[in-house]
Amino acid sequence: MRQWMISVFGSSAPSPESADYQIARELGRRLAQAGFVVVSGGYRGTMEAVCRGAKEAGGRTIGVTVDRFDRWGLKANPYLDVEIKFPTLFQRLHYLVTTSDALIALPGGIGTLSEMALAWSLLQTGELPPRPFLLLGSRWRRLLEAYLDPFYIREEDAAILQLVETPEEAIAALEARLERPVERISRPRG
Repeated sequence: MRQWMISVFGSSAPSPESADYQIARELGRRLAQAGFVVVSGGYRGTMEAVCRGAKEAGGRTIGVTVDRFDRWGLKANPYLDVEIKFPTLFQRLHYLVTTSDALIALPGGIGTLSEMALAWSLLQTGELPPRPFLLLGSRWRRLLEAYLDPFYIREEDAAILQLVETPEEAIAALEARLERPVERISRPRG
């Protein structure tokens, strides 16, 4: 059986006691149970949580890290099967955004917003073949309500993004969308 790769964008800020960490852990568990491979930024916070949940459910995980963060003392989380390390943040970002069959953005900061914006732009311009792109949680809804203006963003471009509120909704959306064939892209090596 073919395993779909799902990139999950998230933040290093949430602690294991936080609600965001627990939601990400549940998402990882459900992704693994559905047979998906979890790809994340590879560090702590919700990146760790989604990998932890996937590993606890017997799934596979890939963490995409960067040399620059080594200088800051950041370490890859312990729930990775594979760590792919890039020399630059841009290369890491490009890999996370372009190599998976679907994308999920959890709440986060500037890095997560960068991942979300780059992926959306590449999908909107056709640089990436169409694929599911889910935004998980009410924070994304609030951001989009403030940001989406039909003068600047066409309805079909806004429709690239699918808002979901729970990990259960995310899995249902992925399963519905990935039943159809997805055009494969060549995967860069890290």
